[in-house]
Parts: sequence; C-alpha cells; structure tokens
Amino acid sequence: MPTLRIRKGWKRCAHESRPETAATPERRSAARRAELSRHARPERIRTGARRRPRARAGTWAQLRPLARRVHFLAGLLVAPFVLVLCLTGLVYVFSPQIHADLYASQLYVERVGDAPRPPSEQVAAALAAHPEAALRSVVPPSAPDRTTQVILSVPGRALPGEARTVYVDPYTNYINGELTTVDGRLPANAWLRDLHGDLHLGEIGRLYSETAASWLPVIAVGGLAVWVARQGRRPRTLREILLPVPRGKGEQLRMRAVHGPLGLWLTVGLLVMSATGLAMSRFAGRGVLDAAPPALPTPPVDVPAGGVALGVDEVLAVAHVEGLGGEVEVAVPAAPDRPYTVTERSPGLPVQKDAVAVDPYTGEVTGRVGWDDYPLLAQLRVAGTDLHTGVLFGLANQILLAAFAVATIVLIVVGYRMWWKRSPYRGQLPAAPPRALRGLGWRVAVPVAWSPWCSGG
Repeated sequence: MPTLRIRKGWKRCAHESRPETAATPERRSAARRAELSRHARPERIRTGARRRPRARAGTWAQLRPLARRVHFLAGLLVAPFVLVLCLTGLVYVFSPQIHADLYASQLYVERVGDAPRPPSEQVAAALAAHPEAALRSVVPPSAPDRTTQVILSVPGRALPGEARTVYVDPYTNYINGELTTVDGRLPANAWLRDLHGDLHLGEIGRLYSETAASWLPVIAVGGLAVWVARQGRRPRTLREILLPVPRGKGEQLRMRAVHGPLGLWLTVGLLVMSATGLAMSRFAGRGVLDAAPPALPTPPVDVPAGGVALGVDEVLAVAHVEGLGGEVEVAVPAAPDRPYTVTERSPGLPVQKDAVAVDPYTGEVTGRVGWDDYPLLAQLRVAGTDLHTGVLFGLANQILLAAFAVATIVLIVVGYRMWWKRSPYRGQLPAAPPRALRGLGWRVAVPVAWSPWCSGG
C-alpha cells in the first residue's frame, strides 16, 4: 500500500510538473495513425516470418490499367483532330444539297423539252466557245432536267486533274455556264473535301487526319473495354451499361454515365469510319494493294488508211447495248490508235461500276471490266467510300452520318469535361500514377509489345 501511494503521488507530481499542451487535431491524427499501424501489423512480420509473394493478377486485371491509361492519354491528344474531322465532315456530307443550290444554273436546264439533241452537238457548242481547248470527255445528262457536261483540257491548268467543264442544255444546245473542276468534282465539293482531308495545308495537313483515323480504333476499343469491365463494389446493370442517362451523385458520375454508354454505341461507327477513311487516305491507302480496282484493258487498235473515227453518239449507243446505264462518262482517245472508254460513275446503290473500251473505227468492244471482276477488298473499299461520303443510300446515309458526327462531338466534349473536373492543373499536382506496364506478366506483356510491329506501327 505505501508503494502504491508513492506511485500515485509520483504520477500526480509528474503530471503536475508537465507543461500544459493543447490536444490539436494534428496531434490526435498522428496518434491515431500510430495506434492503427501498431495494431494492424501482421503477426508474421513481428515474428520475422517470411512474406509470401503476392499472386499475379489475371489477364484483364493486368490490362485494365494499361487500357485506361492509353484511352485517356491518346484521347486527350487525338480528340481535337477527331473534333475537327466531325465538324468538317458534318458540312461535307450535305455537299449534294449545297451543289444543287449553289450551281443550279449550271447543273439543271431551264425547261425540259420533248427530246434531247445528240451529245455531239453539245460538244460542238462547247468547243466553239473554247477553240483553244481539246475535248477530254463527255458526261451525258443522267436525268431529263440535267445538262450535258463537256470536259475540256485548257492550256495553263496547273493542278493535275483540273479541267474546264462546260454545261450545255441538251434541248437547245445553249451553254448554261462553265466551272473549273478537279477530277470531275465541282469547286465547292473539291474545297470541302480538301478541308476535311488536310485543312488546305497540303501534305502536312493530311497527316492530322490520318493520325486521328489511325488512333481512333485504339481509343474506341480501349474505352469500350474499360467501360464494360466491372468497376467498383457493385457491378453495373445492363441498363446502366447501355443507356446514356445522367445518374449518380456528383457531376463526375453523371458525365461518366453519359460518356460510357454513348461511346459503347458509337464504337462500331468509329471503327467503320476509321477504316473507310484510311482506305481513302494518301499514305495509309497506298498499302492496301489488293483494294485497287481492276484496270480496264485498252489495247492499241488498228488504224485503217483513210478511216474516219466514230463520234460520241455512236460510242454511247455501243455502251448502252453492252448494258451500261445511269451516269456514264465517255473519254475520247488520247491518240489515233487508242480506244474510247465508257465508264459508269453513278454513286450509291445499286453499284454501277462497269467500263468498256470501244474501237473508234469498228465500234467493237475491245475490253470490259464489271463489278464482279473487282476483288472483294476493292468492292469493300468502293462501298466504304460511298458510305463514308454519304452517297451509298442517299438521304438516309446523310442523316445517319450527321447524327453520328453530332454524337461524337458530344462524346468528346463530355470526355474533356470529365478530364477538366479532375485536372491536376486546377490545384497542386498530384503524385504520378502507378506504372501500367510494370504489373504485366510476360504472357500479357509480349503480345502488347509485339502488336505495334504486327500492325506496321
């Protein structure tokens, strides 16, 4: 008992002699962390037991951080290019309506007559207006209210494929107007096409569109994998995965609930537009050798002594007998021993891509190429190009592409908004995220590292 008194007294004296300190929140927090760490130590560490190596996660658990990182970084850098492509493509897809209004006086006749005059008369009228020019080709009217297009080679044209196209009324042989065309495209169409493809910056500008189209599949597939995979403690319902409806507490969760399902629905369209765009591109499209259409055989013809070549009217009659229809273009021979070529150029369905070579002296067909002669990749490329430009199935194709472009713009804007809400530049820079490649096992790391070499990247 005396000992107990001494201890109590000693404790009391020590307490009374200790300086008075305030229990600040920082002190309480530090004491709490020390207490938790002391009690949370495993017994095997304190006893010196050897720690077991952690089991490596499954394939998807290893790939998910990498997919998330690639989707974020690539999307952050490439999305501005995709946004420009969507905005310019949204205008380009309605170019037929723009042409019909902008060039109505050249493309359409003032009054539909009883019967059109022979195309050779329209050719004569165009050459009379341009005696310095040479005839290159003729496009007869594809509808009763359309004009005949007489395409002339005029001296002084610098661009390849550039020509002077004269529009002649097939009922009166009156010249409605003339335009400078490039590869048969109207001026507005050529301008919008270059804006969409290279922003009128030439070869340097073309790299931006091909970069965006090349990275688009990586971003789309990575985002799809991240969204569909289970995240959090509670798995998402099918409704939450598929319907882009804002839900959840906080702006970040509501934007994610829109960004994820919207990207899910747009994945197929993004992949199709990327593939068709690359097929039409100058650099990536060169590598698709088997996608080239078959060349029309144009062997030299015998030139009879004193023979007179056939005119455009007779050649068109031969082409119609061979089954060519719709909008056709008759290209005149570049030399006396070369044949005429007649090519179908109607866009959309049904596909009309037949071409024939006609002997200018005998009228015999010396070569022919039909749609069935196209390789499968070439057929897919032609159909994909028409789909990409909005002419495969008319107005419905245009509306579909317009809705797709608007939805992609919304997807990009929401994605950037999500990034900005969590942007490190709004405050202090956070710590660097864990490295995504270090956690990959060799069975996952080898295919990931080898895939760019297999794809030619």
